[in-house]
Amino acid sequence: MCLIVFSWQPDTDTPLILLANRDEFFERPAEPMHWWHDRPDVLGGRDLRGGGTWMGVNRAGRFAALTNFRDGRAPMASKDAPSRGLLVSAMLDATSFDADLARVERHAHEYAGFNLLAGDLPAGKLFWLGNRADHVGGNLKAPPAIPVNPVAHAISPGLHGLSNAVMDTPWPKLLSRRDALADALSRNADDTTLLQIMRDPTEAPDDALPETGVSQTLERTLSAAFIASPAYGTRCTTLLRYHRDGRIDMVEATVTPGQSPKVLSDRRDFSFVIDAKRT
Repeated sequence: MCLIVFSWQPDTDTPLILLANRDEFFERPAEPMHWWHDRPDVLGGRDLRGGGTWMGVNRAGRFAALTNFRDGRAPMASKDAPSRGLLVSAMLDATSFDADLARVERHAHEYAGFNLLAGDLPAGKLFWLGNRADHVGGNLKAPPAIPVNPVAHAISPGLHGLSNAVMDTPWPKLLSRRDALADALSRNADDTTLLQIMRDPTEAPDDALPETGVSQTLERTLSAAFIASPAYGTRCTTLLRYHRDGRIDMVEATVTPGQSPKVLSDRRDFSFVIDAKRT
């Protein structure tokens, strides 16, 4: 994913409501959201090149999602570096959540820059882990990022956003979509309305663009919540709701190149109750 906004309110009837856009090259093969055949307890899309996923849940109520950390000044990642999508599938294992998160911390330096959201939802746990910064809330005009020995941070209750910088970095698209989510939730918006929040193609003005080491033209293109370009763009929009009664609802709408952002085509809806025996 390249833009995630979410409401984390652990003491409410719906502790987590999350919206996410996955941005990727259209030529990179992927499967849309489904229950995996080789791991039937995992629900998510699948990257057919790297084998992992950008976002998923399992029947025990474990959740994880990933964004890349963008720094055009950094050296290219080694071709031998593992796919970052494997971090998400690792967090959806059936072992201890805490042990899996600690293992990701230990091996985070092996990966190109990333941000990982991971949660054990029935236990009321939600964490952010990044391997290019060790604090929440970055700068819009940021210096080059350097690898760190990451520590997972528990996410405080409230509205949050994550794009291709550290948690809650005030990029224009993050702020606008987070505010749009807050407004929609205040009106008890339905799933379609929530999905449409992430289909905003508005680019930020030049004086509000972040500085991540890429050209201004590319920075401008990437500043939209919904990215539409011939080779690279928003591939899908996903909505997740976790309810205190144990139900998880997920909706995904995929995108084809050139498709209007207003069109929510190829939509898939899933709903299941967490299996208490697996928690």
